[in-house]
Amino acid sequence: MEKEITIKINFLGGIISPGELYNILVAVQKAKIGTISFGLRQQLLIHVHSDGVEILTRELQLLGVFFEVDKDAYPNIISSYPAEEVFITNTWLSEGVYKDIFDLMDFQPKLKINISDSNQSFTPILTGNINWVASLQVPHFWHLFIRFPKTNIIYEWKEMVYTNDVARMSRHIEELIFLHKEQFYDNAFAKGDDLFGLLIRENYITKTADNPAKLPSFNLPYYEGLNRYQDKFWLGVYRRDEMYPVSFLKELCQLCLQTKIGQLCSTPWKTIIIKNIEEKDRVYWNSLLAKHQINVRHAANELNFQVEDNCKEGLELKNYLLKGLHSDDTRTFGICIGIKTRKKSEVFSSILVRKRPSIIIAGIGLFPVYDILCAKNLIPTKEQEPSLAKEIQRFF
Repeated sequence: MEKEITIKINFLGGIISPGELYNILVAVQKAKIGTISFGLRQQLLIHVHSDGVEILTRELQLLGVFFEVDKDAYPNIISSYPAEEVFITNTWLSEGVYKDIFDLMDFQPKLKINISDSNQSFTPILTGNINWVASLQVPHFWHLFIRFPKTNIIYEWKEMVYTNDVARMSRHIEELIFLHKEQFYDNAFAKGDDLFGLLIRENYITKTADNPAKLPSFNLPYYEGLNRYQDKFWLGVYRRDEMYPVSFLKELCQLCLQTKIGQLCSTPWKTIIIKNIEEKDRVYWNSLLAKHQINVRHAANELNFQVEDNCKEGLELKNYLLKGLHSDDTRTFGICIGIKTRKKSEVFSSILVRKRPSIIIAGIGLFPVYDILCAKNLIPTKEQEPSLAKEIQRFF
């Protein structure tokens, strides 16, 4: 059986230029690839058989696109930008502020960085290693949460940081973590105060927070379909198998360019969002969906799942669980169900279904079982509490 390889392309903050994406999709078709997907960190994932890798990588190099082959050494910087205006209102964190921060990111981070509005739960806030959360009270200042790599230790920084210093401090913190790797990387006893003490804070504009950051309760908006906001429309597209036809995306990019839409967004739910659709152009978007038979208005409980990237087993388990939810007409409002099949992978969830081996012999896991865990108060940003159920031998 021919091996399938994953080529990953990061889109900073989930913001995608339709012109750039179109050119990438042309390259993808030259390698005879019919579908692509998006990942939990808002990146583009291209699944290619080994005989098409050389063609695709050559075409991407000609385009000047940075990519990784079967690696994730440089995780994408994710942000709540896709939710701005659509799901987030009355906030100082505007489109321009996001883009100012992204413009100052002059390095390829090796750690995961999240940039989030505090007034939303559409994008995960604490799944990164360096997590910036916009202050509710003080415009242009950010709370910072460090989740030390390969651990569940989360440390809230003692000071808020000014917008223009977010990128530079992110780089400095990453350098310190790798410089003192034995202290801060994959160390269950890592101490945030030690990292705080190493940073030369006089180089940055900071402010003491009057109170700890207040993180939002989880409330997932319905994120697909063609919907009105203000005097325009936005379109959210979800795919049950997480795969998007290249032919559909190419025409979507062309329609964006024809109707003067300068960007589309990928989301942590492996979906895409197109904003700023004019009333007069609505008919073209409906026609595009009809032409490619793209269904919208899926059941809300189907949209509340998070599955690891490139995980066929996780998708099969999700579909099995969905049959039960649909059969019982179960309401999942206010929760997110995560499925985790790999050690140390990261899935945003209120309720987590975790696969693990029941025994390990000579480093090999045997006889898989499943545990069901629940986040404290069902808030995905909180730590996982003891299992609701343990050692379930088979789900499907």
